[in-house]
Amino acid sequence: MTARANGAASQPNVLFIITDQQRADHTGFGGNEVVRTPNLDALAARGMVFDNAWVANPVCMPNRSTIMTGRMPSAHGVVFNDRSLEPGANTHVRQFRQAGYRTALIGKSHLQHGMSRNAVFPSGLSEPAIDDYWPSGWDTLEHAERYLDSAPEFPDSFYGFSQVELSIDHGARVSGHHLLWALDRGGRLEDLMVPMTAESPARRRSDRWWQIYQPPYGPEFHSTTFVTERTVAFIEDSASRAQPWLAWASYPDPHHPMSPPGEWFDRHSPDDMDLPSSVDDPLDGAPRYVQAISRLHPASQRHWVTPCGVAGDRQMLREATAATYGMIEMIDDGIGQILAALDRLGQADNTIIVFTSDHGDMMGDHGLMLKGFLHYRGTLAVPYVIVDPRRSPGRTESLAGSIDLGPTLMDLAAVPSYEGIGGRSLVPVLDDPSATVRDEVLIEDDFPGALSMKVLTPVKTRTLVTSDLRLTRHSDGAEQLFDTAGDPSEIAPLGRSDPARRAEMYERLAAAMMEADDIARGMPVSTA
Repeated sequence: MTARANGAASQPNVLFIITDQQRADHTGFGGNEVVRTPNLDALAARGMVFDNAWVANPVCMPNRSTIMTGRMPSAHGVVFNDRSLEPGANTHVRQFRQAGYRTALIGKSHLQHGMSRNAVFPSGLSEPAIDDYWPSGWDTLEHAERYLDSAPEFPDSFYGFSQVELSIDHGARVSGHHLLWALDRGGRLEDLMVPMTAESPARRRSDRWWQIYQPPYGPEFHSTTFVTERTVAFIEDSASRAQPWLAWASYPDPHHPMSPPGEWFDRHSPDDMDLPSSVDDPLDGAPRYVQAISRLHPASQRHWVTPCGVAGDRQMLREATAATYGMIEMIDDGIGQILAALDRLGQADNTIIVFTSDHGDMMGDHGLMLKGFLHYRGTLAVPYVIVDPRRSPGRTESLAGSIDLGPTLMDLAAVPSYEGIGGRSLVPVLDDPSATVRDEVLIEDDFPGALSMKVLTPVKTRTLVTSDLRLTRHSDGAEQLFDTAGDPSEIAPLGRSDPARRAEMYERLAAAMMEADDIARGMPVSTA
């Protein structure tokens, strides 16, 4: 680490880079030989790559809230995209700020449910379980309509962030601070604030799925450019101050719609895209609702976020993959610009860097598309790299979870922790790739809407991942058990063919759920 101007040893800066809906194998360092990610590959070569990293929930808001709080969704309360993280929730960012850090969130937050109000399914009852005692409007800061003329006033601390510049939406829909930034640069409102439907403007669009298209604007207005430029600006400003900083560079891509702008749309030909080995999986033994999703062609989606299937349309899958790779490569270029700024400003040797995603995407695995109650590796596993300039790079098969990132950063920076954290510090693994800090990862998935809608989707799902097995149990009684060591593509569920291992996994699942059960809310703590 470097020293500051006053000669005192400096606290490390933190650059947290997170994408949305990016598979673990959608990077070069993740084994993909088609998508080109030279900057991410170079970053991975400098840090510890976790090849066995898993989400706490395969949906945006629950897992982002877990990353922030270090707590399971059932503990922090954001179990689905229909509710916002309580403003008083403690987060690792709050702890860094209290330790004297400048903190900034640039890009996608999704700690509040503004962009996912479509996921709200009222129960039909007249009274909630708990009164909303927070000031009116506290959870509307990510409502896109509040940014049409100017940005709303944010609290002094937005979950610990003192500077917030949001890019709220996905695809070519521009909103939040991003919209005001693009309009100031000469963008046209009719090209930017567009509907999430087939009627949205586009230079080119797939005739197989409306969500594959080239936006009507150029790369200079896209969310990736906004996040990159504003992150660099924050780092430049911070570098001139005698104060450590923490920045979240949160890219909304490569979440669908698959709409890379300009030349990024043509980075790959669909005809060159490989298909996953499990694309024709008959899904024998899969829950009925998963089988039904696999038969739903994207053209028949009820809503733009509804999970769907390949439904035999391999060309659609190739087009979706090619466009997704274009989005990822544009992000990689942006990350390269941020890393170059760190070098130029003399910050690289004093900056811890994290790269991850909030969840994955099926992208044709098992004939399925997108995400949503689909407990397979494609959605559950994420890219996961931690770079600490004080430590040697490496690669590890040790289990890690999204829930572990906050505790690890606080440990690395000697920032005090707080009550109720369920994640574990991965510092022992950073020091020794053969070390382990956990024997399993628990994954939660809840769909409150199933209580009020006549759907096959279960209300609750719990998954346990170990070094060689994956058990998923649904609230309707359906289950899947895979030998992930011998069947990494998860093609052949074991069913009840191995009673001993099945029983062991159920015991371990029960123990993990008991450990995750929260007792911290309201717990008295020392006032000393």
